Amino acid sequence: MQTHEFIRKLIVDPSYEVSETEALALAGVGTEALLPLLEAAQIRRRERQGDSVFLCSIVNAKSGKCSQDCAFCAQSASHETGVDIYPLMDEETLVERGLAMARAGATRFGIVTSGHSLNDAEIDRVCRVVERLRKETDLTLCGSLGMLDAKRGERLRSSGLGRYHHNLETSRSHFDAICTTHTYDEDIETVQLAAELGFGVCSGGILGMGESWAQRVELALTLKGLNADTLPINFLTPVAGTRMANRPLMPALDALKSVALFRIIAPEKRITVCGGREVTLRDFQSWLFSAGADGLMVGNYLTTAGRSLEDDMKMVADAGLSVGEV
Repeated sequence: MQTHEFIRKLIVDPSYEVSETEALALAGVGTEALLPLLEAAQIRRRERQGDSVFLCSIVNAKSGKCSQDCAFCAQSASHETGVDIYPLMDEETLVERGLAMARAGATRFGIVTSGHSLNDAEIDRVCRVVERLRKETDLTLCGSLGMLDAKRGERLRSSGLGRYHHNLETSRSHFDAICTTHTYDEDIETVQLAAELGFGVCSGGILGMGESWAQRVELALTLKGLNADTLPINFLTPVAGTRMANRPLMPALDALKSVALFRIIAPEKRITVCGGREVTLRDFQSWLFSAGADGLMVGNYLTTAGRSLEDDMKMVADAGLSVGEV
């Protein structure tokens, strides 16, 4: 069956599960097949998620001096980027950041920290923040706190943290070109442990870091097989001083095709588009929902600024969608 005929099959039968070979064929289609591919992805999104989208927000709660050497990261101690460096924010500041995002309309709020992992005192502070925000808001509370062990994970879970976020960043076959200070299996172990402890789990990656289309499919298939229910997709924003500083931005239509591929490969997952969407997609941002995304990160990111929440809320409304947990 030719690829164009296969895409028509996906439109007619949204329950069809694609194989690795079929996914690789879809990854090879050109712009002439992009609209039918997006249609197949959007049908799958509506089948599974309806007309609701969720909005994530984060706070960069601890910044800089990370011991890991990830090639893209402005916070790595291996890079000279001029990024702000500060220890874990105090409890009151973190609570106020969460309250502000709840007032603005976010449905999820993530506390994100740099570094390999947090120590016990830092974990205790995060837990106190979570306990207070649970009482004062309806936010789904998330942590992106590095590598996890059972003891600290259980403490976070008992505080009411609902979700744990830990990206794989890229495919296994491309990982050594991105990071050499920990292994791919360590990341997978943290994702699996979080799921075993009862967290909802977010795990995704960054696209546009020199990986091939086959490696994008590889990452999507790996994530499909993990116990992560939400797949965050980021697009590289090159930062001066990092090893990725001179990489070109991913073309906007390639970014849309990537989101559609992830949706078609893993239709049962939630897909949220996070960092880099403003600079990569530009005027195509509103196409993300047609490409299969059902979540957006809003507000500022870790070391780069997002666009106004009002603009994103208007974009969601203009698409005929509502905001809520899906």
